[in-house]
Amino acid sequence: MFRTSHLLLKSILAALVAGGLFAIYFDARITATFNDKMWDLPAKVYARPLELFVGAPLSPDDLAYELEVLGYRSVTSARNRGEVSRFKNRFELYTRGFAFSDEREPGRRVLIEFSGDRVKSLSGSGRVIDLMRLDPLRIGGIYPQHGEDRILARLDDVPLSLRQGLLAVEDRDFYQHWGFSIMGISRAALSNLRSGQVVAGGSTITQQLVKNYYLSSERTIVRKLTELAMAILLELHYDKDQIFESYINEVYLGQQGRHAVHGFALASEHYFGKPLERLGLHEQALLIGMIKGPSLYNPQRNPSRALERRNLVLELMADQGAISLEQSTVARAMPLGLNKQRRIRDSFPAFLDLVRRQLRRDYRDEDLTTRGLSIFTSFDPLLQRTLESSTTIVMDQIDPRGDMQSATVVTRFDTGEVAALTGGRKPRFAGFNRALDVRRPAGSLLKPAIYLVALERPNEYSLVTQLSDAPLAVKLGGEKSWQPKNFDRQPHGDVLLYQALAKSYNLASARLGMELGLDAVIDMLSRLGVEQGVPRVPALLLGAGEYSPMDMAAMYQSIAAGGFRMPLRAIRDIVDADGKALKRYALEYDRTASIQSVHLLHYGLRAVVREGTGRGVYRYLPENFAVAGKTGTTNDGRDSWFAGFSGDLLAVSWIGRDDNGGTRLTGGSGALKVWAEFMASASKQPLAYRMPDGIEPQWIDNRNGYLTGDGCPNSRLLPFIIGSEPTQRTNCFPRKSEPASESGGKSWLESLFGGD
Repeated sequence: MFRTSHLLLKSILAALVAGGLFAIYFDARITATFNDKMWDLPAKVYARPLELFVGAPLSPDDLAYELEVLGYRSVTSARNRGEVSRFKNRFELYTRGFAFSDEREPGRRVLIEFSGDRVKSLSGSGRVIDLMRLDPLRIGGIYPQHGEDRILARLDDVPLSLRQGLLAVEDRDFYQHWGFSIMGISRAALSNLRSGQVVAGGSTITQQLVKNYYLSSERTIVRKLTELAMAILLELHYDKDQIFESYINEVYLGQQGRHAVHGFALASEHYFGKPLERLGLHEQALLIGMIKGPSLYNPQRNPSRALERRNLVLELMADQGAISLEQSTVARAMPLGLNKQRRIRDSFPAFLDLVRRQLRRDYRDEDLTTRGLSIFTSFDPLLQRTLESSTTIVMDQIDPRGDMQSATVVTRFDTGEVAALTGGRKPRFAGFNRALDVRRPAGSLLKPAIYLVALERPNEYSLVTQLSDAPLAVKLGGEKSWQPKNFDRQPHGDVLLYQALAKSYNLASARLGMELGLDAVIDMLSRLGVEQGVPRVPALLLGAGEYSPMDMAAMYQSIAAGGFRMPLRAIRDIVDADGKALKRYALEYDRTASIQSVHLLHYGLRAVVREGTGRGVYRYLPENFAVAGKTGTTNDGRDSWFAGFSGDLLAVSWIGRDDNGGTRLTGGSGALKVWAEFMASASKQPLAYRMPDGIEPQWIDNRNGYLTGDGCPNSRLLPFIIGSEPTQRTNCFPRKSEPASESGGKSWLESLFGGD
């Protein structure tokens, strides 16, 4: 007997010790992680805010699209935030407002009128508005490894009816119990019996929070007892409001693509397209009802079942006194009210990939997924839409079978900001980001670096220096030699320097590069922003190496910006969860090439699109819309490239195959079409003519590069760095008459000086 009692006592003591150890473990786990989980917030990534002002280059349809993707509701009269009414070219808008890092944009009623594709007037409350910004589109997030998305809501910001409804349905005695409720379990069973359906559950809000935070969803006695013990410990450490607020932000309410929707604030945006504080009673009840089965009662997939569930919740809320019977009756008569606007969050994986890579230079992954940062980018939804449409149109024309891929980078070359990006033919699909990671030879896209080296030596070279486009053989060691050929397999004799660039003659370019020296060309590529994948071999002069579209965009950014090297960037500002600015990514630039030599290069690149390999762009663009660019084609047509810029945008497009097979495309028959289709719709400003100091135009005989006169045969007006003009002159004396250009009128270069 004594022995049995002794064993029983030891068992009891062992159980108490084990229970104590488990209690200490669970207690430590709760206190160590509860606060962190409350603030486990993904970084939110925003597009640029659309700026509105009188004269802004914006079409009415573009504004309509922007408002649509922002989730503004189309109504007959805009009376609430997030609503818009439109009559032809007149918009009545009630903006939501937004807290930017530099100032708060208020929510207000605004009247916007258009004239053509520009804002004609902008007013609010009877006064003219000089400048306003719409709330920026949230295009995605940077999530924790578990992929949970959320928007934090403070308890005081949650509508009272929603709080009372939650308590009525989920935990009537929440503010009285110690983490569990026997009476609550009994009442839930009775309510379910009366309704014939599962309307209420037996677990308290505290138990549900513990399960979501710390435990699995398996239904076992051990798991339930653990949940009960941890709920009691949680109640000992934190007050009721903290627990209730955490529950409101943690509860699982569905799925958005790969990311879980947690919390009522995010669910409100996801299902209804508006902030939590603006939910109607019928919408609040729908979300409350989804707690018991987010998939089962998903209103987007199962609207009838969700409606029935919502009405049961409203009935229960009235029974418990959370709302009146009249409120319940009115709310039950309402439709589901789901947001039917298109949702594009996380629909731009290539651009978000670029944002993540740039962020990781300055932040750790845990900072990006736990601190609730707001990341404001240069992403432009209007340009992105145009780029995606242009890519689809052209690729379906040239490759109906879908064997080829495409990638394009678009920047605003005056700031170095990336405004749009496609990483593949299907830009909304995540995967291999070709804009950043495809690395291929660039073909003739590298040639401007050669010509810029030459033009920086005005004592030796000018736009009309005669180059030899004759066969060339460069010894590589042993018996091997490099023997480049022109695309048409024919030499062209002596040609002017700008003509060799415009026509993309390989032999003339290779000879020029060898005269200048490989080191000088490699140095120029580095100065323009291309430092990786550059081989020190003669074939570099015709594009050998490994380059991504982003690499080429960096190079042409420097050229377009007049010789200023600007690191390409996608991020403007980073703001913490309290709205405090943490980092501003300011414009950085460094002059790496002389403005005069780059100005001359611009002429050569204009010639490419007017009379050279890129002249196909003017099948898309108006004749008087000035642009500059360069085609690129690699061996066997494996890669088709085009890079170019207008007065406001720069874009680099690539077409190729993932298996590096041939495409039978040149730069002019492939990538140029994507570029031109995009520019024809997106660019608002042609390339302007600005002659820098130290440059003067001269009349030149276009056959031999000699000085000649206005009106002489084959005369053309070309710019020169002062002192680099030709010394030889034709026998034709200047006379005042119309020049005999190839077109029979003024040439495109002459028109720049003539002002027509």
